[in-house]
Amino acid sequence: MADDQEQNPVFQIQRMYLKDLSLEQPNSPQILTEQTPPQVEINLGLSAETITDGIYEVCVTATVTTKIGEKTLFLVEAKQAGIFEIRNIPQDQLQAIIGIACPGMVYPYLRAIISDICTRAGFPPVMLAEVNFQAMYEAQQQQLAAQGNGVA
Repeated sequence: MADDQEQNPVFQIQRMYLKDLSLEQPNSPQILTEQTPPQVEINLGLSAETITDGIYEVCVTATVTTKIGEKTLFLVEAKQAGIFEIRNIPQDQLQAIIGIACPGMVYPYLRAIISDICTRAGFPPVMLAEVNFQAMYEAQQQQLAAQGNGVA
């Protein structure tokens, strides 16, 4: 019976944590008097690594840059991470779990942190849009397949 339990699929969160957070206002206080609405640029990143056998860290990073003209109003970068135990999952499904399910669990924490830090810095909150990690993963897989069949 113990052997049966050892072969059961396992997927659980071990821990969620804020791995890195940075806020810069390089042109304060002068730029704070500007009345022009800023341009907002948001970049997301995703990384995953194996910690030990069956234990993975998945990080989602957001970089929010707001500018008025060529001057930066503020820049926020946050990296939210989760540690997941994933065992007895077929390899093809493992990559999908790491690329879709795990970031989907981490991302809401990141959204809250970005909104909160912008508000605490004295700016209106920046609300990150929902992300379809499945579509991102599938696009990445298609890109890798195209490179595999690549044109030299």
